[in-house]
Amino acid sequence: MKKIISMLMLLVTAGMLINCTKKEPVAEVGGSSLVRIKVEIFDRGTDGGKTDAANNQWTRWIQEKIRRDENIIVEFVKVNRWTETEALVNLFAAGDQPDVCYTYSGDNIQNWADQGGIFDLAPYVDTTLKDLKAFLGPDKALAGKDFIRRNIETNTGRIFSIPARRMSVAQRNIWIRKDWLDILGLPLPTTTEEFENALIAFKTQDPGGVTSARVIPFTLNGDRPDWEAGNIMEAFIDPALSDRERWINTVAERSFAVAGYKDGLRFMNKLYNENLVDRDFPIHSSSTTDVANLIKSGVVGSFCGEWDVIYREPDGLLTDLRKNVPTADIVPIDPIQSPDGLTHKSMYDAAGINFFIPASAAKDPSVADAAMRYLNWMAKYENYHFIQTGHEGISHSVIEGVIKLDPSAAADPTWIMNSSQNIDYTMMMNGLFLESEEASIRALAAGYSWSADLITQAYNTALTNAKPGLVVKTSSPLIVAGPLVQTLSDMGRSIYASSITCPVAAFDSTYDTAVRNWLASGAQAIIDERREKFVQP
Repeated sequence: MKKIISMLMLLVTAGMLINCTKKEPVAEVGGSSLVRIKVEIFDRGTDGGKTDAANNQWTRWIQEKIRRDENIIVEFVKVNRWTETEALVNLFAAGDQPDVCYTYSGDNIQNWADQGGIFDLAPYVDTTLKDLKAFLGPDKALAGKDFIRRNIETNTGRIFSIPARRMSVAQRNIWIRKDWLDILGLPLPTTTEEFENALIAFKTQDPGGVTSARVIPFTLNGDRPDWEAGNIMEAFIDPALSDRERWINTVAERSFAVAGYKDGLRFMNKLYNENLVDRDFPIHSSSTTDVANLIKSGVVGSFCGEWDVIYREPDGLLTDLRKNVPTADIVPIDPIQSPDGLTHKSMYDAAGINFFIPASAAKDPSVADAAMRYLNWMAKYENYHFIQTGHEGISHSVIEGVIKLDPSAAADPTWIMNSSQNIDYTMMMNGLFLESEEASIRALAAGYSWSADLITQAYNTALTNAKPGLVVKTSSPLIVAGPLVQTLSDMGRSIYASSITCPVAAFDSTYDTAVRNWLASGAQAIIDERREKFVQP
C-alpha cells in the first residue's frame, strides 16, 4: 500500500511540474506584499574564501534596494563556480533549486526544459521583462531580431533561458615586433604579401640580434592551430560563401570542409617550408608555457592570440619581454586579406552565460513573478551601474572622466568584488556596461596597467571586418556529433600538423587524404545532419 501511495504522489508531483510550464501569465502581485525568492550566485573563492559570496556588502545593497523597490526579499544561494554544472544538477535532483539560476551548460538547460522543469518566459518579454529586453537590445548575429529571444524554440515559441550579453566581443589579433620592423626600416604590414616579407626579413636579417638560427618569425602551439593562427587561415575562406554553407560544413569547430579554408592551410604550409613558422609548433601545448616563454625570451617576431593577450597580467607577455629586451615593442596588425581584399575575421558571439527560472518557482505564481521582476530590476541602469562600479574612492576612481575599477577595493576590502565587474550578480551582462558603448570601451581600456590608447587600438583592430558566427535553431536537436567530437578533434590536430609541415609538393595529397579520412570517420555524417536540420534564422 505504501508503494502505491508513493507512486501516486510521484505522479501528482510530476503533473504539477509539467502544468507549471503552461504559457498562461502569472497573476499580478502589484508589489503590495513581500515575496521571498532564492537567487543563485557563483562562489569563486575570491580572496581565499574570506569574503562570503552570498553575504557581503554587495548582496546587502541588492537585498535592501530591491526590497524597497519591488517588495522582494532575496536570499542568495552559493554554487561553486568551478563545479557549477554538477552542483546545479544536484540541487535540481534534490528539489532545492533556486528560483533564479544561471549556468554555462546549455545541455542541462535543454534536459530540464524537456522534462518540464523550466518556466516559459516568452509571454512576459514585452511586459514584466521589458527593461531586460531593452538592455539586451537587438541581436547582432540575427538581424531584425531581439537578443532576449535568442534561445526561443522555433517550433513552440517558448523561451526557457536568456543569454547574458557580452560587452567585449573582440576575439584575436596578429601581433608583431614593431621594434624589429623599425630596425629594418619596414612599415607595419597591411597586406598578406607584406606580412610574409616581414617574416622573411626577420629570419634572414635577425633584427633582434638573437642569431638567425634562433629567430622564430611566427610561433603557435599545436593543440589548436585553427585558433592560434585563426586570423590567418580563416581569411582565406571564400567571402562569397553563405553563412548557411559555412555553418553546415563546420564540424567540431573545424573548418576543413569549408570552401577556401584549404588555401589558408596551404599558406601556412608555404610559410613553414620557408622556415618562417616555429619548427616545434606541433609539440607545443596550450597546457604548457612553451610559446609564452619563447615570446618573453625575445626570439619570436610574430604570433596570433587573444586581442589583449600581451597586456594581460599576470601573464606578462610584454612586461616580461621588456625585462629581457627593454626596447621591445609588440603591436597588433591586420594584414591578411581575403579574396575580396578585406581582412575578414571572427568575433565572439554576444551571448554569454544563460539564466533561467525553474518551473518549481511557478508553484507559487507570486514567486515566479518576483523572480522575473528581479531580473528586470537588475537590468535597470541605476541598479546594475552601482553593482558594477560601487562607490567612487573604494571600488573605482575617475581619471580624466573615465571610470577605472579597483576590484580588490584596497581602500575598503569589505567591498571586494566576488567577480570582475560583479558579473555574477548582474547575470544578464558580461563586461562593464556604462551609458554608451564608447564609454564602456574606454573604461575597459582603463582597467589595464598599459596606456588606454594601446588597449583601444588592439580592441578596434580585432573588430575590423569581424563578424560573429551564424546562430542556428535546428528543426530538432543535433545528436550525431556528440560521441564523435573527441575523435574528430584529435584527428583535426593531426591534420593541421601534417598539412602544415609536409613538403609543398605533397600538400594537396596530404591534406586531401587526411580530410577524406576525417569525413569518413564521422564528419560527413555530422555535415549531413546539419544540412537536413538547418532552419533559416
